[in-house]
Amino acid sequence: MKVVFFGTPQFAVPTLEKLLKHSDVEVMAVVTQPDKRRERGNQLTPSPVKTAAIAANLPVWQPERIKKDTQTLTNLKHLQADVFVVVAYGQILSPKILNIPKFGCINVHGSILPKYRGAAPIQWCLYNGELETGITTMLMDAGMDTGAMLLTATTPIGLLDNAQDLGVKLADIGADLLIETLWKWERQEIEAIPQDNAQATYAPLIQKTDYGLDWSKTAIELHNQIRGFYPNCTATFRNQQLKIIATAPLGSADVEKLPPKLQDLFHKLPDLSSKSVIPGEVVSITKGVGAIVQTGGGLLLLREVQLAGKRPQSGWDFVNGSRLTVGEVLGNGE
Repeated sequence: MKVVFFGTPQFAVPTLEKLLKHSDVEVMAVVTQPDKRRERGNQLTPSPVKTAAIAANLPVWQPERIKKDTQTLTNLKHLQADVFVVVAYGQILSPKILNIPKFGCINVHGSILPKYRGAAPIQWCLYNGELETGITTMLMDAGMDTGAMLLTATTPIGLLDNAQDLGVKLADIGADLLIETLWKWERQEIEAIPQDNAQATYAPLIQKTDYGLDWSKTAIELHNQIRGFYPNCTATFRNQQLKIIATAPLGSADVEKLPPKLQDLFHKLPDLSSKSVIPGEVVSITKGVGAIVQTGGGLLLLREVQLAGKRPQSGWDFVNGSRLTVGEVLGNGE
């Protein structure tokens, strides 16, 4: 089977690598986003997919706007590929491109469609506290993740999973599911099933304003925001920005989902119900673990944080380094 691969971030790399390992698949070329300048040093940096493609000696094309790039369109037609595989490429493909390959364009999407169509399905499913997610392979059409579904694989979400953890897990699941999809689709062993648009939900690009924490939210809401938008959520501490990287909600509804060490911490917590506290206030400090903060509903353990201009540190190192005390109040993020 002759394949052209479209993809950009690390999430797409396992699928490309799995295709390259199959002797009966020929990856003819890779299309990825243009190199981008990164903050440190302002150096042009290739996408993870480009790096993997170059290591495999594959032709790489990087059109600025693929819909307008006539040379790329000509190149794609010339290859006469059987299928285009698309994994988090980052640009919309035109109907002209979608209609080129014999078996169509197959997308590997990081959700159980039709839920979480869009650019950030992994992040928003965590934000919303989903207990399960998965991968859907889909026959692409001109819409945003609206094409008919081919195969689906599911996986549970752990309470402490963050977007990075879940992305790694789903990338591996997606690579295996894509291979299965290609063989079955070629042999006409699966049927493309239209999505139920009435059940669709959306996962838009994350905005800077999504990172700000509001301590009046419940502990589980804050925890889901922090792990969903990992590692960028912010609060304020002594008039400085404080990134909250990892937390654990300490509530009876969630305790059984925590690791044994944190379950023990929950059961040993002093009775704080008589204290008059406000959201964001540090109500307890556990030696060797970290600070516990009152929220608008329940308690939140700070497991990992990062002060402005500093490296990430454990919750306990933060307590020691800043000499944090019970009664101090963390402010909302911006």
